Amino acid sequence: MNNIRNVAIIAHVDHGKTTLVDALLRQSKTNLNKDVVNTDLIMDSNELEKERGITIFSKNASVIWQDDKINIIDTPGHADFGGEVERVLNMADGCLLLVDAKEGPMPQTRFVLKKALEMGLKIIVVINKIDKPDARPDFVLDKTMELFMELGADDQALNFPVIYAAAKQGKAGLDNDLSKMLDISPVFEAILKHIPAFLGDANLPLQMLVTNITGDNFKGRIAIGRVHNGKIKAGQEIMHINREGQMKKYRLVSLMTFFGLNRIETKEVLAGDIAAVAGIDEVNIGETIAEPDNPKALPLLNIDEPTIKMGIMVNDSPFAGREGKYSTSRQIKERLYKELETDMALRVEDGLKGDWVISGRGELHLAILIERMRREGYEFQVSRPQVITKEINGQKLTPYERVFIEVPEAYYGSVMQKLGSRKGELKEMKTIESIVYLEFIVPTRGLFGYRSEFLTDSHGLGIINTTFYQYLPDPNNWKDREQGSLVAHESGITNLYGLINVQGRGVLFFGSGIPVYVGQVVGQNSRSNDIRVNVCKTKQLSNMRSKGEGSDEHFNAPKIMDLEDALEYIGDDELVEVTPKNIRIRKIILNALTAKRMARASHD
Repeated sequence: MNNIRNVAIIAHVDHGKTTLVDALLRQSKTNLNKDVVNTDLIMDSNELEKERGITIFSKNASVIWQDDKINIIDTPGHADFGGEVERVLNMADGCLLLVDAKEGPMPQTRFVLKKALEMGLKIIVVINKIDKPDARPDFVLDKTMELFMELGADDQALNFPVIYAAAKQGKAGLDNDLSKMLDISPVFEAILKHIPAFLGDANLPLQMLVTNITGDNFKGRIAIGRVHNGKIKAGQEIMHINREGQMKKYRLVSLMTFFGLNRIETKEVLAGDIAAVAGIDEVNIGETIAEPDNPKALPLLNIDEPTIKMGIMVNDSPFAGREGKYSTSRQIKERLYKELETDMALRVEDGLKGDWVISGRGELHLAILIERMRREGYEFQVSRPQVITKEINGQKLTPYERVFIEVPEAYYGSVMQKLGSRKGELKEMKTIESIVYLEFIVPTRGLFGYRSEFLTDSHGLGIINTTFYQYLPDPNNWKDREQGSLVAHESGITNLYGLINVQGRGVLFFGSGIPVYVGQVVGQNSRSNDIRVNVCKTKQLSNMRSKGEGSDEHFNAPKIMDLEDALEYIGDDELVEVTPKNIRIRKIILNALTAKRMARASHD
């Protein structure tokens, strides 16, 4: 079939990927659900995606243009979601690389583009947001060409077609003159002209690679993937080939294909199209659905290895069970193992102390999972993130990240100093129009807790991006956190009088009227040791009053710690307590005397 094209969209966070897809869906007059016609962004449907402005889960949509069907596949832009990227590109025949007309190609774009070039996909460059007052499309085109060359693109890939667009206005054209643009149709025309139709043969035996799994309350597990060869029919018998090569027959309960943003029931899906099938209970990502008489497996998907791990355990704090809907070990375990069905880059293992060890591609990857569980009503505790080390030929190796930074010239000094102290090595530095572009190689461990510092150092104007580099020898001599914690000395409700007395010791995390318990971390000490403080202390009232009393007392605004701040902050002897309503930091051993005894015993 020549009338199906599968196109992945690659773009950095906030470069207009979702807006462009919306424009394509609306222009093609695709029937949309009533509830999405009036919304701004159709593809970023998840609550977390809307808040952070990033794509986490890839989604499918399809449009009919003239007589051709174009399947549009959204790709995550962040390197931490490499597992998603890899399998999404397996469904595509070509890509739209979307670049902001002011900012140019970004490091995170580089990650997905590299994967696409390795797979030999045809790429169309779309320079978006040319309606911005400070757009510089020619400069951005040169930068994009440089990026292709850096990634080792061959002559054919370097000869990419370019389209200029203002997706928000629903306009595109072959040159960057906005006044000549009428609508978004040049994007459709470029897709049909440059992206080849899939070469699968509908007459060969059936082969379908599962690249996504989703759940349905009525149909159970739904496996989504591209039909590589043959055709798949509703109600037919198929052979499921798992990762170990074991085969089992099933009969399909439902066969669906994509139309607009919906999955619709269909009788038959031919080679080249994307299908969704139900009725195979044990199917997983990367496995093959084949003809029962002549089953042949397709190659398995390779996924980037995890580089960071952390422990998750049942909440045992004095406030346990008050705020969460699901807090038992059975519920937490079920939820973690369920996530493995859809997240290929995640690993979950049972720990030794009744906890679980989760491993992922970066702090953000694991923080997003924890945040999603929290919003679903789960309550649990998390230990400090650690890097996953390897031992090769007797040498201890640790993961390193390539860090790309853009920062105004006035602030780059402190960035270089901080990354230098975190064992970072400067690889490249250039200044363009008073913005300094830096590239470092930094051990993954050295980046823990750095993002929030970077925002402070760059006064919120810097951009930082990281991608996995490789495993190298561990530099060792790591310094622990320079400042200690302020720890609650008694349980109770925080009081303004007690807080004002303590605030000279460091930075507080709470205002007044907040319940706290013994051993809970209430702030960061300005010195290196932990100290116990009484933030619940109330003023003893008497009849005596003096004229100026209380007039010069000032309470500094507390530093509110969100999930990522807390994960970056904690030490080895601390945990983050995560509930649907609160994020708290606590000592593992709440009682000060017990903690001292155990510390003494471990030294002896």
